[in-house]
Amino acid sequence: MDKAKEKKPFAGVPHHQWNDWQWQIRNRLANIDDVIRVLDPSQEIIQGIRIAVKYFRMAITPYYAGLIDLDDPYCPIKAQAIPSAHEAEFSEDDMVDPLEENHDSPVPGLTHRYPDRVLLLVTGTCSGYCRHCTRRRLVGTVDLDFDPDRFQKAIDYIVTHPEIRDVVVSGGDPLTMSDEQIEQILKALRSIPHVEIIRLGTRTPVVLPMRFTPELIEMLRKYQPLYIATHFNHAREITPESTKACAVLADKGFPIVNQTVLLRNVNDCPHVMKQLNQKLLTIRVMPYYLYQCDPSRGISHFRTSIGKGVHIMEALRGHTSGLAVPAFVVDLPGGGGKTPLMPNYLLARSDDRAVFRNYEGAITVYMEPHRWDGICGHDPACSQERYRTQKGPGMLMTKPHTVLEPQKRSIDPEIV
Repeated sequence: MDKAKEKKPFAGVPHHQWNDWQWQIRNRLANIDDVIRVLDPSQEIIQGIRIAVKYFRMAITPYYAGLIDLDDPYCPIKAQAIPSAHEAEFSEDDMVDPLEENHDSPVPGLTHRYPDRVLLLVTGTCSGYCRHCTRRRLVGTVDLDFDPDRFQKAIDYIVTHPEIRDVVVSGGDPLTMSDEQIEQILKALRSIPHVEIIRLGTRTPVVLPMRFTPELIEMLRKYQPLYIATHFNHAREITPESTKACAVLADKGFPIVNQTVLLRNVNDCPHVMKQLNQKLLTIRVMPYYLYQCDPSRGISHFRTSIGKGVHIMEALRGHTSGLAVPAFVVDLPGGGGKTPLMPNYLLARSDDRAVFRNYEGAITVYMEPHRWDGICGHDPACSQERYRTQKGPGMLMTKPHTVLEPQKRSIDPEIV
């Protein structure tokens, strides 16, 4: 029997019904009464829910609820799924839209921040509402359905911008939509010649692994290359069910990458993070990003210092396989974009040598070459693109200019 089904009142649910993803969504724990009926929580937890839901909605799939251990004060599933009174403790640093996605939205539902890729928000619905959600201004208030008219405006924008080669389809969670709606989106994107890569941002492998039906998988296969970007935050989320979901995707040729958020009292420990990333590799999921938690409204209790993230990276690099080391990034407030951070390994540099320290603290000298010629400007891939698409400080390396003057904000530079 599935572990989650052992919890009342799910013990009597037939196997075929339990594994019906639509049944799981219909039977989400969406209020205090549901939590009491299924989990029998303490009065402290009940009071926390009562306070939090005044501001933010809740929803937990029966499957994910079955992973919660209320006897463990540090249960990572409980922290991510059950609302707490901390969500009503608003910090002066909180922001409604910390990444300024709306600012970089040329049409509703589309964010175009980076030169060759866009974020396409197709729904405001998730199967479960994460307590640390950065997009809670849009998600977890009411279930917002797919809007065909808004979607068409986004497609029209992508069509008229040939520099866009990569589209991230997100929301909400696009896999809460019907197979037919998902196919409508993918078919429209695949009809655009310059769109090469499509990414589906989804937490369903973690909270609703039964979503990956044979019918869905066969439909998705028609639109490859299609990347699945999912969101495991703790090794306890890697269950036989989520492992099976990832195996089905990997077996059918879908690369899967993981985007973890660094969360206080959930995974803010080098050993916890190493265990998560190592286990992800065993289920064929590549650790991709470790995100600094965003300063969204009502989630300041999840935020750690940036130093904690750098500390974790120091403990990963060299101490486990490079495959298990994600990029630690801060998605800068104000729309500054993802900025990577690493411990400092380069100690000194001159014209002919560089001094490094390694993960053990050993100091090593690397001798530089004394030739500076290269392929830049000679290969067609470079000669066609080097002056046309480069932006930011990189432009100073190729264009005959010496000054970089930001206009309006630092992520929209203009070379003068």
